[in-house]
Formats: sequence, structure tokens, C-alpha cells
Amino acid sequence: MTTSHTMQAPHANTYRRVPTTSTPISPEKVAKVLATEWELFTKNTKASEVESKRAFSSLPLGVTSSFQHWDPYPISIDSAEGAYMTDVDGRKLLDLSMGFGAMLAGHLNPIVVEEIESSLKRGMLFVTPSPTSTDAAERICKRFGIDQVRFTNSGTESTMYAVRVARTATEKMGILKVEGGYHGSYDPFVVSSKPALDKIGKADKPTPAVDSNLVPGDIYVVPFNNIPALERMFKKNAKKIACYIVEPVLENLAIVLPDAGYLERVRELCDQYNVVLIFDEVKTGLTAGAHGASMRLGVQPDLITLAKSIGGGLPLAAFGGKKKYMDFVTNNKMAHFGTFNGNPLAMAGVRAIDRIATTETLGMAEALNHQALERISDIIDEYQLPAHTVGFGVKGCVTWSTAPVRNYRDYKATDFGVAEAHWLFALNRGIITPPGLDEQWLISLAHTQTEIDILVDDFAEFAKALRA
Repeated sequence: MTTSHTMQAPHANTYRRVPTTSTPISPEKVAKVLATEWELFTKNTKASEVESKRAFSSLPLGVTSSFQHWDPYPISIDSAEGAYMTDVDGRKLLDLSMGFGAMLAGHLNPIVVEEIESSLKRGMLFVTPSPTSTDAAERICKRFGIDQVRFTNSGTESTMYAVRVARTATEKMGILKVEGGYHGSYDPFVVSSKPALDKIGKADKPTPAVDSNLVPGDIYVVPFNNIPALERMFKKNAKKIACYIVEPVLENLAIVLPDAGYLERVRELCDQYNVVLIFDEVKTGLTAGAHGASMRLGVQPDLITLAKSIGGGLPLAAFGGKKKYMDFVTNNKMAHFGTFNGNPLAMAGVRAIDRIATTETLGMAEALNHQALERISDIIDEYQLPAHTVGFGVKGCVTWSTAPVRNYRDYKATDFGVAEAHWLFALNRGIITPPGLDEQWLISLAHTQTEIDILVDDFAEFAKALRA
């Protein structure tokens, strides 16, 4: 693994490789590739265009979640199985998005289907305690090394309730988050999630960007990987701040790794200033490894939030952590409610993923991801592309800059034009990754060497197109 210099070395158990040499790509070349690819996209996706027009009449933007929309229209999917999806135009697409980790087991994994079918024979919803939810809670606690857990139905619910626990425990109301970090759609978390640079002040002392439709409360923002800024924040505002919520590895900005020692120092400072440390593992979770990112990186938070990868593809999330904090749920000072919490079908997902996502199976998927990263890095060097690769667990990305991205301002300095061209080029050749410009892929337990070769070969063709 190579990095730009020692001070910016990433945390152990992560991957980053920057190019040995690079030459710029002209904006004219990028524009030409994009024009060609958008023409090809609209030519080959007529049924998706029709479906999008139909959906607009009943769904805002024609989608069920705003990130799913892009101009001129998104791909509409008809079915999925294993590592592939089929769109309404009948095209078979290699899925490298995998629901941001929700489909870690693969589409229609037989073990997931088996557990769901078994659960359906016993009931769909009890709204009472059940051995099925107790069993699932025991599995989650054991796997992630936490004392207690409560189930919810979305990552947003989990992060919201984790913050409420912290506020109740500390009797403080302030929330500290990372600039550029995303933790769901609860009002405080939308602050400075991806703000405009002209609205957020200096890099080492960012100003929270608050949209007009938000009522976020007392929100503070710091840059990621910046301990001096965090120390200044705590010295000035610790008496007001209940918690610091942060992804141990940022995955809303492609993949941004923590510097060596950063998370350890965060843990020390939170202890020193009586600030609850919340690790948002909604996106990392089992995609980071069999026991999550915090266990892998060796830093224990006070509370953890989970979703996506823990449910085998079923809607499921959770928050939990140290008993001394979860006791505030027990004593009802922070009441937690939800009709569908811990429903039998979601608990079937926990049982399934516990059978599927073992140290061995996740290790094999990570080895495939590492191979893809190394081979793509070699292509970057061969074509002297201004890009580098980053990986964590079974996720990887190409970031279009030659310098490591350590925070939101670095991310905003990357080349989004080339990123769009890369995403669209792959989509036109049967590879679907998350919409947007974050360039992140996920190697699920359904992917094999065949799919890795498709990913790498496609990147090689894109490199040739850029240098043609």
C-alpha cells in the first residue's frame, strides 16, 4: 500500500494506492466521452424512459428515494438474482451497488429465501416479545461486541435514536458531526451533508450549512481527520455537546479512510470531555468484515448504529452499545417505539446473514475486492491516469485525484467530470454502480472471479477511451 506521505497514512486494515505518475485528462476529452456515452444511454434504454415518464405522475421525480433520480432518467429494474439485475429493456446488468450493502448476500440468496419462507409459516407480525427477536438480538450483540441492541426499520431511525440516548444520558443537546458526513434524513444529520463550498467557511473551522426547511437544533461541524479542530471544538463547546456521531470510515464521499491514530484520539477526547461517541456503521457494518468496522479498526464506540448489511436484504436496522447507555432505554427516560421493530421477517434476515456472512466467506469476497483494486491500480499506472484506488472490506472505489482524500474539501476537489464519464461508461456496458459521483463498488458474496474480470476489463476499456 502506498500513500502520499507518512502524516496522511490511513488506518491499519484499509487499502489505498496512489499513482506513481500521472498526466491530466483534457476537459474536451471528457466532454467528448460524455456526449458519446449519453447518446448511447438514451438509445439503449427506451423502456426505462417510458417507465420514468409513467412514474412521474404518481412519484415525485419518478422514484421512491430522491438519490435514485438522474437526468434524463434512471434505469428501471425488473428483477434480480445473484450478482445481476435485469432492467425493463431486458438488459442483464452486473450489480456492483448491491443496495449499498443491503444485498451483501446477493439477490435471492437461497439461505435468505429459506429463512423467510420458514418465518412466513409462523407469522408476519406479532407486535409482542418473541424468541425470534431475542435470538436475533443475541446474534447481533455477539457479532458486533456490544452489550444490548434495539431494532428499528431504517438507518435514519437508528441514528436518530442513538442521538436521543446520548442526549438523555448526558443531559446535553448539542450534536457534533463531520463536514460532508451523512447519517440519514433526520434534520440534524442533513446539516452540512454535502454543502456548497461558498457557504461553509474555512476548512479548519467549518460553518454548519443549514437548509431553510430544517429544524436541526444545536449542531456543530468539524472536518474529518483533523484532531486539532476537534480539540478546539471540545474545549469551546463540550459542555453543550452530547455526542460525536461519525462513520469510522466515511462512505458517503466514495471511501475516506481515517488517518492512523485518528479514531483512537477521538475516543480519548470523547472520554475526556464526557461526549458520547457514536459510530454510524449503517454503511460499513458487515461490509467492513465479519464484526464491523469498529471491531476491525480496534476502537470501541459508546453506541453503534447498524442497517443494510445485517438484514440479508430485508428492511432492518438497529442501534446499541454499552449497557450504561442502553439503560436509558430500560428506565424509559428515552422511550423507543416502533410497530414493526423486530418483526419476524426481519429477524429471519438476521438468522440468514448470520449463517452466510462468516469470517471465511467475507474474507473471500474481500480478497476478490483487493484483487480488483490492485489490477485497476496497475491500469491507472499504465495509462498515467490522475486517479487512485481506495478500499475497505468488500468495498472499493476509484477517486479521480492523485492525492489522498482525507475530508470533504479534498473530495470536492476531485474531478467529477471524469467520475461521471466512468460511471456512465460502465452503465452502458452492463455494470451498475450507485448513481452519483462517488465511484464506489461492493463485492458481495454472490460475486466471483468472473465478475471481477468484468469490472477490471471495463475499467481498462475506459482508460483506453480516455487516452484514445
